[in-house]
Amino acid sequence: MIMRIREGLRTTIRWSTVALLTMSMVGLSIVPGYAGPPTEAMKTTIDEVLRIVRDQDLKHKDKADERRHLLEKVVEARFDYAEMSRRALGAPWNQLTDQQKQEFVDLFRTLLTNSYADKIETYSGEGVQYLNERTEKEYAEVRTKVLSGKTEIPLDYRLIHKAEDWRVYDVVVDNISLVNNYRGQFTKILRASSYSDLVDQLRKKSDKLKAP
Repeated sequence: MIMRIREGLRTTIRWSTVALLTMSMVGLSIVPGYAGPPTEAMKTTIDEVLRIVRDQDLKHKDKADERRHLLEKVVEARFDYAEMSRRALGAPWNQLTDQQKQEFVDLFRTLLTNSYADKIETYSGEGVQYLNERTEKEYAEVRTKVLSGKTEIPLDYRLIHKAEDWRVYDVVVDNISLVNNYRGQFTKILRASSYSDLVDQLRKKSDKLKAP
């Protein structure tokens, strides 16, 4: 049972890599006639990721660490990892101490950033079409469509307005929510074992991803 759950978690991690990787796929971007603040926020981040990926100087081997750091910094500025962690863990989040919450956020951030960083760095060029956005109070959703050859992948960013900026708290790829996907796997682990086991699995996975 535990082995099946762990395989499910690995599958979720691979899926989230695809979801986050698509942030860099902007080769021929198309922006609608009206683009509100949420869309402009996403486009600013995506354009900066692309600039780093295309920087020839940063492609040198001795700049690998600097390039990775720059990519992670840009993505982290747009993604609200604390909000993503809270939503992915669900109700158990409310029972955690502040220290436990911070540990979980750090592990979740490491899991996501190290999963997609390698893929972004090998990006060769795709396209994304900005379709539209919708807002409701402090929430927004920016709908896009990733273009890859003859394939079109619906990709939506869900954002929350915090501290005068729009921050991503979920990514929906082809109608599948990254946060909901993780929450399903986390819930299975918690039901079959314990929160400590979940954290242990995340820690081991993060250590493996960070290993050279």
